[in-house]
Amino acid sequence: MDINSLLSGLFVGIVIGGIARILVPSMQPIGCLMTIFLGILGGAGGMFVGQAAGWGFWLTFITQIVFAAILVAIIASLFRKSSP
Repeated sequence: MDINSLLSGLFVGIVIGGIARILVPSMQPIGCLMTIFLGILGGAGGMFVGQAAGWGFWLTFITQIVFAAILVAIIASLFRKSSP
């Protein structure tokens, strides 16, 4: 694994995590690093599903965003403080 693949994976995580965070309709009490991490996880999961199904670029990209949005919603709900 070289530095270019690490940097491209980080960039994709930033983009996918940012889009996913915009799509989740509430305030998320998670930070930027968690958003990037969830974007990387969602990107990897969506890529795995897209390649296994033989989908093209755009359908795989949409799947990655959906996976990351689901992860952001789940993690944000875990970090959200309950009101008394």
